[in-house]
Formats: sequence, C-alpha cells, structure tokens
Amino acid sequence: MGPSDTNREQACATLERHLDYVFADRALLKRALTHRSAEADHNERLEFLGDGVLNFTIAAALFEQCPEAPEGDLSRLRASLVRETTLAAIAREIELGAAIVLGPGEMRNGSRRRASILADGVEALLGAIYCEAGFDAVRAVILRLYNKRLANLPTAASLKDAKTQLQEWLQARARSRPEYELVQVTGADHCQHFVSRCRLADSGESVEGEGGGRRKAEQDAARRMLAKLGADS
Repeated sequence: MGPSDTNREQACATLERHLDYVFADRALLKRALTHRSAEADHNERLEFLGDGVLNFTIAAALFEQCPEAPEGDLSRLRASLVRETTLAAIAREIELGAAIVLGPGEMRNGSRRRASILADGVEALLGAIYCEAGFDAVRAVILRLYNKRLANLPTAASLKDAKTQLQEWLQARARSRPEYELVQVTGADHCQHFVSRCRLADSGESVEGEGGGRRKAEQDAARRMLAKLGADS
C-alpha cells in the first residue's frame, strides 16, 4: 500500500468515526466516495438513492417534531435542511473532502472543497449505508448528523423568499400582486448581469434589483420593495 492509499484509508477511518458507522464492504465505500471524473464506477447512482432516503427521513422527522405546522412550512424547513449548502456544511463537519476520489483535472481545480461535490458525496454515503445495512441504519446516521439542526430549527417564516414575503404582505392588506419586468441584461453569456423592476400597480411605486440571473434580480427587487414599504422588519 502506497502513501496515497494509506492517507486515503486514514481519511476513510476518520469519516467513519464521524458517521459512527463502519462499512463492511470497502468497495461500496470507495464507490460512494468516487466522483465521476475519477473512474466509471462512480457514486452518482448511490447519490440518487441517498437523496431519496434523506428527503424521506427529514420529512418524517419534521412531521413528528412539528405537529401543528402546515405543509408549506414543512416543505420550506425540509428544503433548508437538505439543500446543497447544508449538505456541504455537514460534509465539512465529517471531514468527507479528504476521502473523496477525484480525477486529475478536478484535483487541480481544487474540487475537493466544492460545495456541490461535497453535498453529492454525503448523499452517496447515505445511499451506500442503505444498500449495506438497510433503512433503520441509514435513518440513525441521518438523525445523528442532523441532531443539532433539528433541535434548532429556524422559523418557517424566516425561510420564505423575498418574493413570497412581499406577495403575502400585500395580500394581507388586500393589495394587488406585484409585477416584475426585466429591464436589462448585460455581460457575456457565461457571466450575464440582470436588472429587474418590481412595480406595485395600485400605487405606482417601483424599485429595481440586480443579480446574476433573472430570478436573483427579481428576488433582489422584492427585498428592496419590502424595505421601501417598511415590511422587512
């Protein structure tokens, strides 16, 4: 076993300690940690499976923990817990990046720290645990990983995007829905900059927002309108 193999085994052992789960099938663990840039036997199918197991487990946990919450609030809470940024944060907590197997190009690009690769790796690991030990085992791992996050849930209202907040604020006052208009697109295809206008038809008030996509520009405009209306506090 060469130095790189030894380092990887050490990284896997550290990862398993964080998971509190040791793989009997080392080939399955390797597949779960192998990015498609490295070889044909990669982790995308396991990622697909892990995504489904994770979504169900978190949905069930929220259903039990928040008995009075409506479907919309549960959906927003679940989305916040299974989104890429949350999964990447969990990956860093369990030191997953050191164990990922990448192709030479991805290695040079520093992809070991990329949020999308880290998040996919967490889902693939969960899929692999399900394959090896079944649902109860992977559920236990998920609940351990999410213990603090489930104990400190944000309010569902805080997870609503700006456009939803603005629309609900206006509806509560029997006012018309806001209108959004694309004002300008600049820049090359790979780095376009968008400007959108949010206008209130019943008062004529308008503000402009900007961002790296049409939706981002509209969200920015909605945030600015909320601030203008004094509805962001």
